[in-house]
Amino acid sequence: MTTAFNPKEAVGERYALESMRYAQQRTWQAIDEIARVIKPGMLESEAVAQGKLVLSELGMDRIWHPLLIRFGANTLKSFKQRSEGDPVLGEDDIFFIDMGVVWQGHEGDAGATFTTGSDPQMRACAAAAKTLFDQVESFWRSERVSGVALYDFARDQAQEMGWKLNLDIKGHRVSDFPHAIYRGGDLGDFAEYPNNGLWILEIQLAHPELPYGAFYEDLLI
Repeated sequence: MTTAFNPKEAVGERYALESMRYAQQRTWQAIDEIARVIKPGMLESEAVAQGKLVLSELGMDRIWHPLLIRFGANTLKSFKQRSEGDPVLGEDDIFFIDMGVVWQGHEGDAGATFTTGSDPQMRACAAAAKTLFDQVESFWRSERVSGVALYDFARDQAQEMGWKLNLDIKGHRVSDFPHAIYRGGDLGDFAEYPNNGLWILEIQLAHPELPYGAFYEDLLI
């Protein structure tokens, strides 16, 4: 094992930034393909089963964190919370996909929110998660601040946008599998500048009045 810039940014001997990029690209391909097979009338559990089939067909190495697909009010649930019931996706509804998959020995991790129908508030919520992610990513790129400062910025921007940011979700490490042995902790607690290709920025928003939210995450690279 080698150490990067900080003990919390340690990586294994197999780690390569190019492989992290590949894992990122393949994860987004998987998300797009899974989103296309999720249709109104499908149970949340059926969507997860279909998602696992897609991942198998794409030739993943393995799943390193459970595939989460959340419908409706379950979009407010954090990663560690179980879905409530097994809801059916409606004609005007919202859902997100969150996956952690190993490709070529490296950890891909990404998530995005989608809508069915044309409900304008649901569409706005899904778009807001991606917009906020882009703003925070740009801040990371231009200002080279700590992980703590990134989530302070995210909180303030979410408030200005009129959304509630879930600060129990604050990003995490990735690397060559398994990253967990390096004990990197949450991005939002990291007191130094988070270096390239090592951290996942997570954004989870709640609608200020209605019972749903949105999620978006990707590798800072």
